[in-house]
Amino acid sequence: MAVTVAGCNNAIPDDVDANATAIAPQKVEAAISCVRTTADHTAMTAAFSAAAFEKTVVNVFRPARIPAGMVWIPGGEYSMGSPDPVGMKDGGREPMNDARPVHRVYVDGFYMDATEVTNDEFSAFVKATGYVTVAERKPTRAEFPDAKEEDLITGSIVFTPPAGEVPLDNFLRWWSYVEHADWRHPAGPNSTIEGKGKFPVVQVAWEDAAAYAKWSGKRLPTEAEWEFAARGGQAGQLYTWGNDLNPGGRWMANTFQGRFPGRDEATDGFAGIAPVAQFPPNAFGLFDMAGNVWEWCSDWYRSDYYRQAKGVASNPAGPDAPYDEADPAEKKKVQRGGSYLCTDQYCTRYMVGTRGKGEWRSAANHIGFRCVKRL
Repeated sequence: MAVTVAGCNNAIPDDVDANATAIAPQKVEAAISCVRTTADHTAMTAAFSAAAFEKTVVNVFRPARIPAGMVWIPGGEYSMGSPDPVGMKDGGREPMNDARPVHRVYVDGFYMDATEVTNDEFSAFVKATGYVTVAERKPTRAEFPDAKEEDLITGSIVFTPPAGEVPLDNFLRWWSYVEHADWRHPAGPNSTIEGKGKFPVVQVAWEDAAAYAKWSGKRLPTEAEWEFAARGGQAGQLYTWGNDLNPGGRWMANTFQGRFPGRDEATDGFAGIAPVAQFPPNAFGLFDMAGNVWEWCSDWYRSDYYRQAKGVASNPAGPDAPYDEADPAEKKKVQRGGSYLCTDQYCTRYMVGTRGKGEWRSAANHIGFRCVKRL
């Protein structure tokens, strides 16, 4: 018997079930049509999951000892990617085309930091090594051949909420390059991290995050590892905690509430960035896998990478080179999880299967990271 979704003119075909190993494209498209039109969020999600997400198979091995501050992610096989959230309740306006097709991936088990790397932890790294981040280094003529000498000044990108409402068609209305902004001064030279040791470190470029990871005996996660960990052993859920953005009226992550970008009402308890571990962990014991700060992954970003998927990918490490159809001149790395600036008015990339991206030598005050390591 076909399953009909409330409020939808389409039905999931008789031969589509949640355990299916192969789904014909037209059947998936039918389910997506239901997803876009249904008013029943739970039924909508079940409909899409039946058509596109197979069960997650979690490995059973667990090591006897787990490093302090980390959790064991058992690895296994799962369906990676995201439906088109446009038209869903709280789905936002971005179709997330780079997160499809949903495809099967296997990852080995690994340890992962329970939280994003904090200011205290990054401070210990800098103290031990004397490391200087990208934002603290003067830009070079080689990097910016057309810039005036007086414009080659240390600094980074900072979110500055506009005074009033602005159209959302130009991010430069709320992002700007601020001189002498860096990880110690995330909003500019007059800001500080004093008293914020448990906040995630921000204003770190990809190479800064990779340098810390190497020093600590770890590495950055692959995008496939990151999503497996974020899903917590579940298949096809929209968020790391389930299918409702704020179940029972409770906010489950540090995101943006109010009128973006100028008015953050902080109904989740935090205006802007929050200390780590202020919201419930996911099923694997990981905090802040949605919201708070974006997290760098090891992979180069390709907008068409998922379209190249064939069969079950084993421990994929991403493409050999970057390519963004929307911005082909820039070299970008994958970012995951969204940030405290994400909202269904502009960016819903706190949804667990969606993808982010960032120029690999740039930093901002909503980008951080966490690390992993294998046995």
